[in-house]
Amino acid sequence: MRTDTFPAPATVSEQAQDWLALDQGELTYPALDDTAGWLALAEEANRSTARRFPVAELPVTVEDLDVDGVTVYAARPDGVGNAADEPVFLWMHPGGLVVGGGDACRLTTARTASGTGLLVWGVDYRLPPRHPYPAGLDDALAVYRHLLRDHDPSRVFVGGDSAGGNIAAALLLRAKDAGLPMPAALVLNTPQVDLTESGDTFRTLAGVDNVLRSLRVPNALYAAGADLREPYLSPVLGDLTGFPPTFLRSGTRDLFLSNTVRMHRRLRDAGVAAELHVFEAMPHAGFGGDSPEDREAVAEQRRFLGRHGATAPEMEDA
Repeated sequence: MRTDTFPAPATVSEQAQDWLALDQGELTYPALDDTAGWLALAEEANRSTARRFPVAELPVTVEDLDVDGVTVYAARPDGVGNAADEPVFLWMHPGGLVVGGGDACRLTTARTASGTGLLVWGVDYRLPPRHPYPAGLDDALAVYRHLLRDHDPSRVFVGGDSAGGNIAAALLLRAKDAGLPMPAALVLNTPQVDLTESGDTFRTLAGVDNVLRSLRVPNALYAAGADLREPYLSPVLGDLTGFPPTFLRSGTRDLFLSNTVRMHRRLRDAGVAAELHVFEAMPHAGFGGDSPEDREAVAEQRRFLGRHGATAPEMEDA
């Protein structure tokens, strides 16, 4: 077993060691033309997320919005007031560009709001097989345009986890090409920014990451025949000049470690203020969410956002 070949090191917390002892198993994907199979896979994955992260247990209120035809979940932490110039964190959910929408997006948006202490707009962007690229990216751009109509760019923050990091980074490329202003800052947590999977750790960490395997099949489904080297599909290959300050996080067992460090270097080469956080033995997406390392990662992200102006107003006393 992989957990025997790569035992958890003593350098991480007990919770992290327990997580590393789990074998998440291999995923079998449907054929690319099996629409029913992909929809069934997404439904089961989203149910699993709902079971893991019950939103009722979080100190957050979630409102379902229709933003220019796109479903958005607006999650407000308890105690965070509503002000005209309050910061908004525009967030893109994970899920390999094929799952994570609907109730799963609502729940992960609520967790993000709880962790950041900010009003979070989680974009329930459209997904394949019914809505391949560029439908999801179009949705993200539509919501970003809407936010800019009502908010100064200095009060808008953009981010995403894993597949959401792909959408978030591609969104800024699209926005820049459209002449739109950049947001105040960008957050990319273990981002899926290279759909060609050409980085070193796609080989060196294959089988070491106990959470994630190659996503070549979902990538092909999402791209729907488009060249995976297109920057809107693989943002690490795009022109990152003019991007806002960026936070990047990964781990030494994360299959997407190469994605993250390459994106960091590309941003630095483009003159962008980018900071990289790599956690010991962390696989893709962390240690399940409740380890000391996970809490430290959330705190680092929150400090980064705060340094760039993301300070939420307190709720006024009744």
